[in-house]
Amino acid sequence: MSEIAHPRSSGPIAGGSAGKILPNTGAEGQKNDGKVKKRSLDYALRSGLAGGFAGCAAKTVVAPLDRVKILFQSSNPQFARYAGSWAGLAAAIKDIKRYEGARGLFKGHSATLLRIFPYAAIKFLAYEQIRAFIIPSSENETSVRRLVSGSLAGMTSVFFTYPLELIRVRLAFETKASSRSSLLDICRQIYHERAKPPSTGPSTSVPPPSSTVAAAETVAATVNIAVPRSGLANFYRGFGPTLLGMLPYAGVSFLTHDTVGDWLRTPSIVQYTTIPDSDAIPHQKGSRRPQLTAAAELFSGAIAGVVSQTFSYPLEVIRRRMQVGGAVGDGHRLGIVETGRKILLERGFRGFFVGLTIGYIKIVPMSATSFFVYERLKWSLGI
Repeated sequence: MSEIAHPRSSGPIAGGSAGKILPNTGAEGQKNDGKVKKRSLDYALRSGLAGGFAGCAAKTVVAPLDRVKILFQSSNPQFARYAGSWAGLAAAIKDIKRYEGARGLFKGHSATLLRIFPYAAIKFLAYEQIRAFIIPSSENETSVRRLVSGSLAGMTSVFFTYPLELIRVRLAFETKASSRSSLLDICRQIYHERAKPPSTGPSTSVPPPSSTVAAAETVAATVNIAVPRSGLANFYRGFGPTLLGMLPYAGVSFLTHDTVGDWLRTPSIVQYTTIPDSDAIPHQKGSRRPQLTAAAELFSGAIAGVVSQTFSYPLEVIRRRMQVGGAVGDGHRLGIVETGRKILLERGFRGFFVGLTIGYIKIVPMSATSFFVYERLKWSLGI
């Protein structure tokens, strides 16, 4: 799940003092009282651009690590022996370069970019709207409300972009240089995959009574209706754990970043962690709070990524295994509980944290880059 969180927009805080509103300067998309008019088209376009480009920049930085992590999480047979060690990470990268070239490290990245731009934009806009509803004023701002706002925003964005995430994973899962699939090939393959119906029990040599046959046929017909064997439903394999994973990932990420940002803006250290007069630059229209320095912004983003990754990683492993279910095995569609039980039997409790070391290596530059680029673009665009 390897998914990206975005910082909250600048609230009505300037110079570190809550509730201080700067005078209106007539900027488009601003209310007369100086507060940002978040529902304006201008605000939506600017924030969407900032979030989208931040997401693309962050994902490009960590694309090679993301490819290896997917191979480890999904228990790709060719790379299973490398999982669980730093040396294995280096060996996996070396193998990919040897058999697929440097481009192999970015396999599936085109689908990542197609997904991450709308994902980041939707996530930010959803967070702002939900946050404005749940936290209408500074008096209502609590850790729980921040957590809920971030979680709901993450769930909203993943709902609209999940099929592209599945396509990206399937592209990254392929390791045969001789059979590289295009985006269209992968889409066709996923669409036409037929899930194996659940077994009705062990077969016996004694012919069952006619009433039993009729009952079994009825059950089979019901299963075929309730569980689609092919079609658009295949593009939402692993969607359940993805939504569950968004509760801790996006929520904790937003909460951690906002909390660390508040700590870094406390009066005792604000002179060392913020850019002087960044809350009163002429081209910044409307109310703002001081911009963190590059080091402080990178630090807060990295901490947010590490904490959220730790909380959500087991569900991310389950999701990866479900997503590649049609590419390996007999095509049987596993549920969340069944997938979790299979991982537990194969590798024990540690199986839920396979690839976590790569996750940590990946999340620090990704989250830090995302927050830094996003904040600076917001600053440049005047939102």
